[in-house]
Amino acid sequence: MRAEVLTHPGLMRSDNEDAYLVDLGLGLLAVADGMGGHQAGEVASALALRALGEKIKEHYRGDPLVHLVSAVRFANRVVYSSALSRREYRGMGTTLTVAWVIDDKVLLAHVGDSRAYLFRDGQLQVLTHDHSYVGELVRSGGLTQEEARLHPHRNILTRALGTEDEVEVDGKVVSLMEGDLLLLCTDGLPEVVRDEEIAFTVGQGGTLREILENLLALALNRGGPDNITVVLAAYD
Repeated sequence: MRAEVLTHPGLMRSDNEDAYLVDLGLGLLAVADGMGGHQAGEVASALALRALGEKIKEHYRGDPLVHLVSAVRFANRVVYSSALSRREYRGMGTTLTVAWVIDDKVLLAHVGDSRAYLFRDGQLQVLTHDHSYVGELVRSGGLTQEEARLHPHRNILTRALGTEDEVEVDGKVVSLMEGDLLLLCTDGLPEVVRDEEIAFTVGQGGTLREILENLLALALNRGGPDNITVVLAAYD
């Protein structure tokens, strides 16, 4: 597997509260989008990824997906405990989207509204559900995808890491084929770039780095209202 990553604060924010993890030795990819005042969001996303990586490296028996979901729950407890330890961290939290490639499978664990995509044979598939107010409305048929992108409450999360002592984690396993691309991103990309535009840009080809630069340029040309982090990995 090969991977590249780009992160950018966007054009309307001075701080970048996103974080990412790329460990090709483990086959582990992750993005996190922190939230909280006084740079607490930056602390939350970094803490979550550090805790996740440490837990994944521990020896385990049995189902690796169970181990991955357990690692995300461990990261939740680490962020939650830290949020209680200092007044300026109160209420901090983060999204967390993880892809763990083992042999010809990718194991996914997800909390929040960052996303994981699979690009195969010219088609882009969203592998995660947005845990957000508008995401729930889209799934129930109350909003279209386009309406959701413009909704004034689109940034309200219904599930996040570190805001409670326990968290519900989505987990799934997807089979991989040679030539597949995995794309993980924080919501700064899909907030302004439609899925079909992401698919077209990825499908145009180029190196992984060039594809990421093109995606970032699209988001910035649309105003770049939020932090943007994108990880792109090729399964060879």
